[in-house]
Amino acid sequence: MEIADRVFVITGAGHGIGAAMARRFAREGARAVVVSDLDADAADEVADSIVQTGGTALSRPADAASRDDLRDLVALARTEYGALDVLCSNAGVAFGTGVHAPDVQWAKSWEVNVLQHVHAAQAALPAMLRAGHGYLVITASGAGLLSAPGDAPYTVTKHAAVGLAEWLAITYRERGIRVSAVCPLGVRTDLLVPAIEAGHPAAKAIAAAAPLREPDEVAASVVEGIESERFLILPHQSVSPAYAHKALAPDEWIDRTIRETAAATRRG
Repeated sequence: MEIADRVFVITGAGHGIGAAMARRFAREGARAVVVSDLDADAADEVADSIVQTGGTALSRPADAASRDDLRDLVALARTEYGALDVLCSNAGVAFGTGVHAPDVQWAKSWEVNVLQHVHAAQAALPAMLRAGHGYLVITASGAGLLSAPGDAPYTVTKHAAVGLAEWLAITYRERGIRVSAVCPLGVRTDLLVPAIEAGHPAAKAIAAAAPLREPDEVAASVVEGIESERFLILPHQSVSPAYAHKALAPDEWIDRTIRETAAATRRG
């Protein structure tokens, strides 16, 4: 799908990857970008920056975990611009906790990292199916293909996000709906960098796994992935061979991950 002249809705677009995608889509000629985030001021700033550079955008505060808010964003795009071509469910949460994480962290991880994408698809699909075309972009993680040692809720829910994306692609591709799962490793965002600086073991393991990417680099990969209609968008080239290794030799891959995580934890 070409980016030019398409209408986008992006959740979690006030910061990090979401903000970078919003600006990049606008530079690529998007007809309009709806920028949503819990942080209303940040969403306003991103939308304003797009308008100031000649693009079309508007912002709305929205909770990506709210089914009603997602429906409202979809309705807003159609009311204001007459269409919704691409819905990027991008918001995410991470806590850096293990299997004994508090129930509230498990619940929030499921609400944002999984059910956000379910509710986004429920909101967008009816009109997309009637039109015979549309695109769902799910920001998952390399942890959804591999793992995030030290963060059980994040690992489990990102695997679920990839599983949902696969199901959507299998179910709706022949009806004109395209689906991509964005699966980076470490990205230099407010979600990860403070944890690295604090020496959190999970964050240190992510940083050691591959060079950190900038949000703009991830946005560039997303543009390329959408234009080529590729299911897996992998901003880090190392994810693909690691994923293949995991599938072919899971016990060996687990042992290697244990060793690499231990080494990363000892450093610094």
